[in-house]
Amino acid sequence: MKKNIVIIGSGFASLSAACYLAKAGNNVTILEKNDTIGGRARRLSKEGFHFDIGPTWYWMPGVFEKFFGDFGKKVSDYYNLEKLSPAYDVYFENREKVTISDNLDEIAATFEGIEKGSEKKLRTFIKEAQDNYAIAVDKMVYKPGDSPLELVSAETITRVGQFFSTISQQVRKRFKNDKLIKILEFPVLFLGAKPSNTPSFYSFMNFADFGLGTWHPKKGMYSVIEAMETLATELGVEVITKANVSKIIVEDKKAVGVVFNDKVRKADIVLSGADYHHSEQLLEEKYRVYSEKYWDKKIFAPSSLLFYVGFDKKVENVSHHTLFFDTPFEPHAKEIYDTKVWPKNPLYYASFPSKTDSFFAPEGKEAATFLIPIAPGLEDTEEIRKKYFDIIIDRLEKTTNQSLKENVMFVESYCVNDFIKDYNSYKGNAYGLANILTQTAFLRPKIKSKKVQNLFFTGQLTVPGPGVPPSLISGKIVSEKIIKEFSK
Repeated sequence: MKKNIVIIGSGFASLSAACYLAKAGNNVTILEKNDTIGGRARRLSKEGFHFDIGPTWYWMPGVFEKFFGDFGKKVSDYYNLEKLSPAYDVYFENREKVTISDNLDEIAATFEGIEKGSEKKLRTFIKEAQDNYAIAVDKMVYKPGDSPLELVSAETITRVGQFFSTISQQVRKRFKNDKLIKILEFPVLFLGAKPSNTPSFYSFMNFADFGLGTWHPKKGMYSVIEAMETLATELGVEVITKANVSKIIVEDKKAVGVVFNDKVRKADIVLSGADYHHSEQLLEEKYRVYSEKYWDKKIFAPSSLLFYVGFDKKVENVSHHTLFFDTPFEPHAKEIYDTKVWPKNPLYYASFPSKTDSFFAPEGKEAATFLIPIAPGLEDTEEIRKKYFDIIIDRLEKTTNQSLKENVMFVESYCVNDFIKDYNSYKGNAYGLANILTQTAFLRPKIKSKKVQNLFFTGQLTVPGPGVPPSLISGKIVSEKIIKEFSK
């Protein structure tokens, strides 16, 4: 099959699909509206500092190895990985800190020191999570989401109860200490939903955390984007930036090209890795599969208020990844998912990549990224952003027992309005659709249009869901579907 394929967007899913489709012998062109590729995973550089604008966590390293392995390559052909030790720190009230090590033995000992008897319970829980991981990654996540039968296997049948109980229930029936509960509920936040709404089968994220560890690619997540771009160009993919697609051209109910920068680009197949809702807005209304009412009723993963900060000194008492759970989680979660208002007392996450990698900051200085999860669609003003930066910096000083305000060289912020402007993101969401039971697998928006032939979709609003590894997998899933359909 040799087809002319246009891909809208250049995030992880689009780059993944482009590589597979080019390997199959197609002429592939990526059209990216922004100045640089990467979608949500771009890089910000300022005054000698560098920041990953989007994802900062490198989990599930096997998915990356599998991707590059499909092209006869290794991760090490493109970038260097370092396993973080510790993986991350978690701050609680009264400056109490729990350090999560880079291996299960030390993590289990930490748990035992906090709650007697928890070491054995943790090992049992992680073994179950490992079994779920093997099923999920090897047998489920690479499915196209066409049918509920994709979820049916000898292994999943025995675990059917895990789809109707929640992570929160499974954790809380084993552990009583609030700190341990919060640590074990944390990984599923990557799936974009509350632990109380996330099926317990997704405990495989706990194995990704404690079993596989947290890694850092040298020069950050953008180095993975650069690696994928290098691979794509080696395979013959054409990448065009500053290419804003304004229309998907449909003739006789078939996608035949796109309009970008007021120019027509003909294509046999159109694949959109852009926001799914936005992608359908590029079609005449009669060709859209999902209505505004459909999208409005969906449970979206959070948006984010992010700050990229340059400090003129090193920040003490923090690790590369540091979680600040020094306020109650439940009120903040309610403000994200239920009342959908700005949080009064937010939890937040901070990344200090210059702790690990000198690339990120000049010598003696510190690069920091702060993230507050918020509900999509909130009012976003400079006054609100400043208010929350002041909250964060005050709490950071208090929690880590140091003075920092006078050491801030600059602050760049990113929030709802930016997600909409840069990514055409529905309501400014950051992570796509939440992975709850009613939005899992075949219940997610389809990767193939039901109304327009030769039109396909990929990314975190489709299968398998939000996150970087799932986006890589999404690109493979849609490319396999395209290759299969057009090889008949």
